[in-house]
Amino acid sequence: MPRPELHRILLGIAASLLLAGCQDYWAGTSEPPPGDPDKGAELISSQGCGSCHIVPGIIGADGLAGPSLENIALRGYLAGVLPNTHDNMVQWLMDPPAVDPRTAMPDLGLTQAQATDIAAYLDTLK
Repeated sequence: MPRPELHRILLGIAASLLLAGCQDYWAGTSEPPPGDPDKGAELISSQGCGSCHIVPGIIGADGLAGPSLENIALRGYLAGVLPNTHDNMVQWLMDPPAVDPRTAMPDLGLTQAQATDIAAYLDTLK
């Protein structure tokens, strides 16, 4: 016969493990990620990211073709395939089809510096 207290303990452990995997990537670090969030915001606007995505803080970024980027810094994965780290975000932004050949997101031809700045802005979306 199942014991309710054991189920509560196991559920508590499972919930703790899930939440631990969803913690803010930068929690506990003293340094912010590399890049300039202000330049990143300008690039998001000039590259037209808002034509496909909702991007909080970017005027006119209200596209619905791609996912909303609201709270993207809190998500566990990018595009469902990469752990959500700053370096992985830069990799994704530089060449999305190389990460996931089935993605609808095009390669925008971003330089590493541009992708780093955009990732720095996206890191602020919590």
